[in-house]
This record gives sequence, structure tokens and C-alpha cells, in this order.
Amino acid sequence: MTKVALITGYKAYELGVFNQKHPAVNYIKTAILKQLVPLVEEGLEWVVISGQPGVELWAAEVVFQLQEYLPDLKLSVITPFLKQEEKWNENNKEWYESVLVQADHVDSVSRRPYEKPLQLKAANQFLIEKSDVLIILYDTEKEGSPRYFLEAAKQKQERKGYDIRMIGFHDLQLIVEEEEFNNQEF
Repeated sequence: MTKVALITGYKAYELGVFNQKHPAVNYIKTAILKQLVPLVEEGLEWVVISGQPGVELWAAEVVFQLQEYLPDLKLSVITPFLKQEEKWNENNKEWYESVLVQADHVDSVSRRPYEKPLQLKAANQFLIEKSDVLIILYDTEKEGSPRYFLEAAKQKQERKGYDIRMIGFHDLQLIVEEEEFNNQEF
């Protein structure tokens, strides 16, 4: 039974999304929702993110929407280190803070501010080990930061049969086409 889902993917800037009104945001949220709903039906209790602006914070917003109907679903934000938002722009800081205040649980893997890349690797490993499934927006054709989560997840998959659910650009394109079809007037 899947109890804990880890969600990650590209940072907003890696997707060329620089504001929340960008049309891609709704398609990404729809893709996340389509992955979460069956898991919730199977007994999903927690969604975990590390709090990065982009797919992770959009996933948090999807969880908040689901919580209106499913109050038992919880969101945990487990950052790799303290003050991860320190160097972010004001918009991302505000967005992040708005997610933290609504989250059911907030913590950090390292109890120190950023010092070295090893903290990120340790956090990825910790989050993968504590989750039952990884939902990741990543396309192998476009390198990016989610690659490190995927590598850790594949290692766990080889050892323990870890569930990895990828959302690729093709999946997003299908959602775009489906939405366009549904919005056509006949």
C-alpha cells in the first residue's frame, strides 16, 4: 500500500516558466493530479516535497486543492538544508512561504544552512528512502536538476522495487490536446 508519495521535477526556470499565470502551470498541475488521484484511492496519506519553486510547489498547490475534499491527505515539506530560500527572488520566497504556512509538516534534512553539494545528495537519498513512490516530471531528452532524484530512485528500485512514475513532455502534450479538445465548441 502506497502511504507516502514524493513529488519532484524541474524548477520553474528550467521549464522557462517565470510567472504563475503561464499556461504550462495548469497543464503541469493537471498531470500531477492525474498521478495523485489513483494513489489517494489506494490509501495515500502523505505527499512529500523538498520545496523547490516549480513542479514541487505546484504539487503542493494540487495537494491543497485535494485537501478540500480529502482532509486526511497531508503535505510535508522537507528541505535539504535550513534557509534554502535565502538567495531566491522575492516572488519565489513569497510563494514558498505561502506553501510552508499551509503544510502539515515542515522540517530539514540538514539542520544547517547550505555548505556543500553533499547535503543535496543526502536529502535526495533520505526522501527516496522515506517514500513509497516517486512522481517526477522529467524528460530524459532535457537534462535538469530532477536527474539526481531519478538516479537515487532507480538505485532504490533495483534494491527494493521502488515505484517510479514519470511525467514526460509527451504526457503534458497529451493533456494540452485533451484540454483543447474538451474546450472546443461543437
